[in-house]
Amino acid sequence: MKKHSYVFLIIFASFTFNGFAQKQTPPAGGTPKDFVLPQKKLNQLKNGLKSTLVQYGSIPMVNVNVIIKTGNVNEGPQEVWLADLTGNLMKEGTKSMDFKTISRKVAAMGGEISIGVGPDQTFVSGSVLSEYAPDLIKIIADVVMNPALPPSEVERLKGDLKRQLSVQKSQPQSQAIESFNSIIYKDHPYGRIFPTEAMLTSYTIDKVKKFYDDNFGAKRTVVYVVGKFDENATQKSIDESFNAWKEGPDQNYPPVTANKSSEVSMIDRPNAPQTTIIIGLPTLTPKSSDYVALQVTNSLLGGSFGSRITSNIRENKGYTYSPFSSIQDRKNTSVWLEQADVTSEHTGASLQEIAKEVKKLQSEPPSKAELTGIQNYMAVIYVLQNSTPGGIIGQLNFIDNHGLSDSYLTDRVKNIYAVTPEKVSQITKDHFKYEDMTLVLVGDKKLLQKQMKQYEAAKKMK
Repeated sequence: MKKHSYVFLIIFASFTFNGFAQKQTPPAGGTPKDFVLPQKKLNQLKNGLKSTLVQYGSIPMVNVNVIIKTGNVNEGPQEVWLADLTGNLMKEGTKSMDFKTISRKVAAMGGEISIGVGPDQTFVSGSVLSEYAPDLIKIIADVVMNPALPPSEVERLKGDLKRQLSVQKSQPQSQAIESFNSIIYKDHPYGRIFPTEAMLTSYTIDKVKKFYDDNFGAKRTVVYVVGKFDENATQKSIDESFNAWKEGPDQNYPPVTANKSSEVSMIDRPNAPQTTIIIGLPTLTPKSSDYVALQVTNSLLGGSFGSRITSNIRENKGYTYSPFSSIQDRKNTSVWLEQADVTSEHTGASLQEIAKEVKKLQSEPPSKAELTGIQNYMAVIYVLQNSTPGGIIGQLNFIDNHGLSDSYLTDRVKNIYAVTPEKVSQITKDHFKYEDMTLVLVGDKKLLQKQMKQYEAAKKMK
């Protein structure tokens, strides 16, 4: 009996000690270090194609990403999603092998290949075991340079896009983004998010081939190779595979001006239980010396789980589940926006709380402790972004696309911690003027109209 009591006392003491220990303040984390950019090997072929090779990591894998500087931005007013149709047709294979054959070959190398179209870039990428880097480059080069673009698949793929269009246009978030971008970018391609069904119907193989011929070529292309690989064999494969490609057109990004407007767009969804809110305005681009300070301000205001707007309308008020703010960068332009799906009856109150947080940060700098928490969060996220070959390619492509130097990456941690509370407040004052923000609401119009007085009051709030 005494033995059992003794064992019980030991266990009890152990639990008591553990419980006490768990209540102790954890030790402070170490100071994040600046990112050391791995050595890059740069090359350019006579036809203008550029390549960047980076040895990275210890796992015997390699990522190859061929980026062509074209996308939806090069579509005409009646050609929305023509770039997407072109990319989808490229997935059907090359003049020498269909995509199933390509996929099987890449799978045998221990990897996969994919094609994606974005607003201003088209991506053909893959990852394989290290020894197959030269072979993967040859396959990707064939996909990019010699797409079959089979006429027999055009109608099927147009049908897929029509179904995709129907689904996206039925979603309030997509409706809100379409309206917001059309106000901010007006007639620029960045302002055209969705085609009409008639547009999709009008696309022919000749239009696809013309888009390809007008926008694809060596001058617009960069090849990124990151991971463990034989450098000489890989560079030789790039040279041999892409050397014969046409130069093609120079980069062509239509001039863009993001319009600052206090316009309110209201899209009716009768009896909707939620309202989708998007509110935002044009902001600093990555080329600005204050861009990192803008990112820190965004993270503190609405761009992280512990941010002020999120804590307010999600945690404290319960108006929404997943609000977030972000900086959306395009070539030569950027926009800041806050997006949230809120309960319909709390739409006006949500706008008031968002305004309150913006205006409070304009007049009162955050505490040093709050700012340090956000800076630690951003530094950790940055470290994670650079922990894979794909992440390194993303960083290199970002600075290339926005015309930045390597110092943007190597000094980023230092620059994040250099932002002061006073700087955050000044950035909010200069670049987050609530009264200048475009507002889009998708929800029950009758309920929304009743709550617009709260929004007008929020604009005048000091």
